[in-house]
Amino acid sequence: MARGQRSSAAQASPDGVARGRRPTVGGDALAFAAGAVTPLAFSPYGIFAIAPLAAAVLFYLCSAVSGRRAFWRGWLFGFGLFAFGVYWVYHSMHVYGYMPPLLAGLFTVVFAALLALYPGLALYFATRFFRVTTPWRLLLVYPAVWTLAEWLRGWLLTGFPWLDLGYSQVAAPLGGLAAYVGVYGVTWAVAFSGGLLALLLHVRLRTGAILLSSVAVLWAVAWLLGTVSWTAPAGAAFSVSLIQGNVPQEIKWQRGARAKILQQYAAATRTRLGTRLIVWPETAIPVFYSEVANDYLRPLAAAARAKGTDLLMGLPVRDPASGKYYNAMLSLDGRSAFYFKRHLVPFGEYVPLRGLLDGLLDLLHVPMSSFSKGAWQQQPPHVAGYPVGISICYEIAFGAEVITTLPQAAFLVNASNNSWFGDSSAPYQVLEMARMRARESQRYVLSATNNGMTAIIDDAGRVRREAPRARAVILDGTVEPRTGSTPYVRWGNVPVITALVMSVLAGLWSGRRARRRRPSSAST
Repeated sequence: MARGQRSSAAQASPDGVARGRRPTVGGDALAFAAGAVTPLAFSPYGIFAIAPLAAAVLFYLCSAVSGRRAFWRGWLFGFGLFAFGVYWVYHSMHVYGYMPPLLAGLFTVVFAALLALYPGLALYFATRFFRVTTPWRLLLVYPAVWTLAEWLRGWLLTGFPWLDLGYSQVAAPLGGLAAYVGVYGVTWAVAFSGGLLALLLHVRLRTGAILLSSVAVLWAVAWLLGTVSWTAPAGAAFSVSLIQGNVPQEIKWQRGARAKILQQYAAATRTRLGTRLIVWPETAIPVFYSEVANDYLRPLAAAARAKGTDLLMGLPVRDPASGKYYNAMLSLDGRSAFYFKRHLVPFGEYVPLRGLLDGLLDLLHVPMSSFSKGAWQQQPPHVAGYPVGISICYEIAFGAEVITTLPQAAFLVNASNNSWFGDSSAPYQVLEMARMRARESQRYVLSATNNGMTAIIDDAGRVRREAPRARAVILDGTVEPRTGSTPYVRWGNVPVITALVMSVLAGLWSGRRARRRRPSSAST
């Protein structure tokens, strides 16, 4: 059958399903394979072109089947994506949580299977309820519904925005859209590019050339937009040192190791006194603030102050009145100020439904796993003479939360204890998210970690300096404070989500019109 004839067949029914094409197991396997290779689009591999190509494969495979089959293929794609993309969950559960291998493996498989429901349900919804022609489905409905599913995954049940397609483009032309529409807008551009490529298989050669040109134009415009600067320097660049302690996770919380850890960080800090800002990673101090405030922190802060150095360090803080404790960053710039982590990791820093799952912490052996959430509105602490936007570990994945400190903050700091992930792709993925936050806000980001991916990221999302992994080192560099707001900082996700909802409504309206015209051919 000719390509143009295939297009007619695919558009013969109001829901865009080509009735002459039967679903095959081969198509299901291809959907899984497309999802399984998609993690290669993300760091540390960075083959960004895989993301729109994989989306094209999935959309094409779902465009001419029933809603039920579309769900199955979307789920298979998602299972491949998450099974190979977040496999490090097994490492965290087994190596550091001491969970038996079979139980850790089962937990990882179930976790990937649950995450795969998002793309599965998205493709089911887009195929089952949108009775539109194939071009409408591929260019309007699928990209919008896919992106909305990622957005839901980013906040529903506290959120897990790992492997959003937009992150794969942080160093690619489409990443230029980040300052305007954030990571979800970039995800839409990836999905829309995939829809254009999938449509190539439904059209004649001449129309195919137009579609390829459209992809090229979209990517070129995104690149050009990425060259526009919405922020400006707020002052001269200043020196920073990020201390990477490389403290093994298995000894970090042992009482006998505390003195050595404290001495290690103090000694490293004293070698850099005179640097304008020194940053320690998350929970670098493995004891409560009250236990080290006088004998340890006070003399260290005095020595730093005498040399014109400010300190920013991670440690737990306990409220003596309530007994609650917080995962915090402490700023010492002549006075003490705290940032308390707001977005906690479920089952890592707290247990949801604790009364029902009280024994889980004993099983996982997670130290200090009853943290309390910090207040949503917190004034940015000051270091090096500027307000700083702070996030701790997992929080860097939530762009809408990071921008709440902007435009006041002149730069951003993410402190992390990524030892939980071992030698996996997870720390690279976290750094990729930090780079996206830099592009969204056009601010420098300091990524201070315990054992790897410690880096200085500039306002364009480029890694300027990076420390070697699994070594105790000090990363020296400079930071340029900046002022101003990008469109994304001003408006957040509201414009892009509104546009996506309107696209969905337009698809539903178009489908209803099609059914009214041809009621006899409506299909379920």
